[in-house]
Amino acid sequence: MNIFLGIMIPFLGTAAGAACVFFMKDQLNSQVQKVLLGFASGVMIAASVWSLLIPAMDMAADMGKFAFIPAAAGFLMGIFFLLAMDKLVPHLHLDHEEPEGLPSSWKKTTMLLLAVTLHNIPEGMAVGVVFAGLLGQNAMITAMGAFALSIGIAIQNFPEGAIISLPLKSEGLGKGKAFLFGAASGAVEPIGALVTVLMAPYITPVLPYLLAFAAGAMVYVVVEELIPESAAGDHSNLGTMGFAAGFVLMMILDVALG
Repeated sequence: MNIFLGIMIPFLGTAAGAACVFFMKDQLNSQVQKVLLGFASGVMIAASVWSLLIPAMDMAADMGKFAFIPAAAGFLMGIFFLLAMDKLVPHLHLDHEEPEGLPSSWKKTTMLLLAVTLHNIPEGMAVGVVFAGLLGQNAMITAMGAFALSIGIAIQNFPEGAIISLPLKSEGLGKGKAFLFGAASGAVEPIGALVTVLMAPYITPVLPYLLAFAAGAMVYVVVEELIPESAAGDHSNLGTMGFAAGFVLMMILDVALG
């Protein structure tokens, strides 16, 4: 039951953010969006370091000076995996006119949803891998540390849910549909996490690589999408301050609860 709750927490954050469509008339102010995008970036980078890369290297401590190999290899694999997904899956980012990925005749709302879904894939993987390690009774992963990661991702998922649902309402969707689309963008997280947890007995030997893989995938999303969006136009320092707040909060959660 605790494992199920842990993997559902990030999705609940997305759904709560998407519910803003029922209470807010307009899209989020552009300056507020910069802060929230920076905040999400800070949370994801801190989670990648404290919750994923450092445990990956600690698990490989018996390799001595080469303990960095699983973390480095897994990290690069995560980067290239998201790069491939970015090039292959048709998707459209907010405030962009031209879609990315392979050519497609899909609706604009579908491709907007896919863009956010791509962001959420590595977060679901990260939660799943950490809880899989917990099930495997890995000494480097604690229950509180796993829940700290889930809570941190849920916090940064809240603005993501709002950022996708409010523009969909502006595109002409009803509030109910906009909420469902916004919440559905986060559904990939518990699904991916559950699949990873169910595979726990088989992935334990390569757990350091998978932790670093999730970190690489999250860093790709941050560097490729979130930071450029938070820094675009005027008041780029708002995104920077948001990043600092998110980074510090996730660091506190991981160290204090882990």
